Amino acid sequence: MTTFFASTRPGTEVTLLGKTYELPILYFRDDCFGLFFSADARKVRAALPSDRLHPVRLPGGRALVGVVAFNYLETTIGPYGEVAVVALAVHGPRPVVGSLPALLEASYPGFGMVVLHLPVTATVARDGGRGQWGYTKFNSDMRFEITPEFQQCRLSEGGQHILTLRVERGGIVRRDAKPIITYSVLDGRLIRRMETDRVAESIVVAAVQVARALDLQTIAEHVESESVRQKLVGLGVDYGQGYAIAPIEPLATVLEQIGRNASSVRRSTG
Repeated sequence: MTTFFASTRPGTEVTLLGKTYELPILYFRDDCFGLFFSADARKVRAALPSDRLHPVRLPGGRALVGVVAFNYLETTIGPYGEVAVVALAVHGPRPVVGSLPALLEASYPGFGMVVLHLPVTATVARDGGRGQWGYTKFNSDMRFEITPEFQQCRLSEGGQHILTLRVERGGIVRRDAKPIITYSVLDGRLIRRMETDRVAESIVVAAVQVARALDLQTIAEHVESESVRQKLVGLGVDYGQGYAIAPIEPLATVLEQIGRNASSVRRSTG
């Protein structure tokens, strides 16, 4: 019987600050809860790291921000906690009119959550998140309280209280197969990261099969890490674009490189 995580191993080894990790990190058991709030859209826009990121807007000049707590009880790098402070945004050439991205989430083109702050309790998670994806992680203290009535996280640093997030239990529980998409900045470049589940992976496999049946080739966009690139290769995707393959360069540089390659070909065949 094939286990849920079977396709993730062997993974990709990365070395950061003298320590080697295997990606993707596997999360076997955790608690997750969060709340979303409205905030002044102009202030949210000023906090975003790129002119091509635009806040998901609400009526009255408001935008959406969220605070989400993760209590990772069992992972391949050990237990730890983190609290994400995010702004919901859409990547594109111009601001989005209306609140449709908030309803469609990852189904809306360019939608994602900009990670503004991401305190964690484990140094290995801090260093890995900073070095691999540019997340704004720092070490802090967290105390989780999980009861049948509520879930709560008290966040502090150096003995100073930062916030307490408390979410009452209730409502209807349903599975959401949409991927989680985040934006962060690494070495001055915007990184788009997508976490998918087996349902989303199955959609990619189905798309590749349809393309082959029609004698078409497939191209994956936003390939931002080596682990994602290898996963797409394993799924049979033909081509990809993104920072894991090549950084963005000025058009003049690209044309110059094409010219040099063409000259080299002419010399070798002449």
